[in-house]
Amino acid sequence: MTRTKAIVFDLYGTLYDVHSVVQQCEAFYPGRGMQLSVMWRQKQLEYTWLRSLMGQYISFEQATHDALVYSCRHLKLDLDTATCDTLCKAYLNLSAYPEVPDALQRLNDMGLPLAILSNGSDFSIQSVVTSSGLQDNFSHLLSVERVGVFKPDPRVYTLACQALELTADEILFVSSNAWDASGARHFGFNVCWINRHDNTFDELGATPHVVVAGLDELPALIDAGRC
Repeated sequence: MTRTKAIVFDLYGTLYDVHSVVQQCEAFYPGRGMQLSVMWRQKQLEYTWLRSLMGQYISFEQATHDALVYSCRHLKLDLDTATCDTLCKAYLNLSAYPEVPDALQRLNDMGLPLAILSNGSDFSIQSVVTSSGLQDNFSHLLSVERVGVFKPDPRVYTLACQALELTADEILFVSSNAWDASGARHFGFNVCWINRHDNTFDELGATPHVVVAGLDELPALIDAGRC
């Protein structure tokens, strides 16, 4: 592996907990909050993949809205306009995982440029990062809006190389989503998979260079030259 010259992070599920919306879901649908959150996230992902395959790009906010509407219909939960708006806005204020702020500071102290490359829109990325107070950690916030297709399309990963003016093997890509880590690995990035929940990596013809249980493990690996 080439010595890391910059780190690029996925946003949703990697730095920020998508299931931090459970509390809002539970407030509207007592006893069903986690069930709704899990299905909502899965359909959100599916809709980004399907839209990309169809060549019908929509914003991440629209995919999030459509996934919520489907999930509530499927789970037979009444969803009025006000509730829909409130829950969708919750995705703009996700909570960072507990170890993330300190880990980002440690990586910054190592002099490494840090960037985010996300399926979110420019607006949604900025909203999430700013609301958590972590915006100063990143040199670039990169959205798929610039290419009009979602990850894991290679055109998305190219955005990081262009913005950072680095080759793919000079960039460490960090994601907790195995499908995203696979796409990044196929593209040519060095890849760190965050496996917080002892999941099984997808069989997509690629494996990550390193696996960590939390972002707090990464600075030591970089310092030791392992990524």
